Amino acid sequence: MSYSRRSTINCENNPNVDCTIEASLSILGGKWKLKIYKALRAGHPLRFKEIKDRLDPISDKTLTAQLREMEEDKLITREVFPVVPPKVEYQLTDLGKSLEEIFLALEKWGKIYINQR
Repeated sequence: MSYSRRSTINCENNPNVDCTIEASLSILGGKWKLKIYKALRAGHPLRFKEIKDRLDPISDKTLTAQLREMEEDKLITREVFPVVPPKVEYQLTDLGKSLEEIFLALEKWGKIYINQR
């Protein structure tokens, strides 16, 4: 049976009380999404190559897949400009920006954890 991210984040028919937490972790999980978020949280739009340069060594295929998932989850917007060569910019949505306090809390907790090891 293959993994379905969509079924993980669908809590309507899931009696599991932790479903919303699991859904959040599914949306934010993975090696690259936090790093992509960090690149975009400065507030100004970034082009694909600018994001890639900040995440090196990520492949184009992986970055594209992660950006598509984040766009599908409404965390980022993708704006295509009608120019040659094509110009595409990514930035956080209001929903994506609302993650800031969560990331600050995770950062704080991570520092506490590391100092107690």
